[in-house]
Amino acid sequence: METVISLAPNLFYGTTIAVNILVLSKHKTDTKVQFIDASGVDFFKKGTNNNLMTDAHVAEIVKLFDRKEDVAHVAQSVRMERVAENEYNLSVSSYVEAKDTREVINIAELNQELAITVTKIDGLRKDIDTIVAEIEGSEA
Repeated sequence: METVISLAPNLFYGTTIAVNILVLSKHKTDTKVQFIDASGVDFFKKGTNNNLMTDAHVAEIVKLFDRKEDVAHVAQSVRMERVAENEYNLSVSSYVEAKDTREVINIAELNQELAITVTKIDGLRKDIDTIVAEIEGSEA
């Protein structure tokens, strides 16, 4: 086994699931298996019925394949022993860590905004209490 490439879902007509490509080589000299996660938005273009891979997308995947370099969140070469320890699981997500796309929140900044909002609410409450007191005083 030389490389496992995970492609984006919905690339082929009638097939909405993601597709994997297994590259085999009889003349392989090392014991590493390369895993490439080409399922991210950098490797396909959204289409109406199907997603599309342009020549540029394919060229980027081929470049990753040729270089055999580790690229964070995209490509990872793993020794065959690790694959064996993982019960020969060839799922790309088992070896290539997905990029964390969650929003980063600055807690200190959020606390500042919260303090400002609380101050404004307290000011509004005082204004409301003053208005209510005036209304109640005029009714007496």
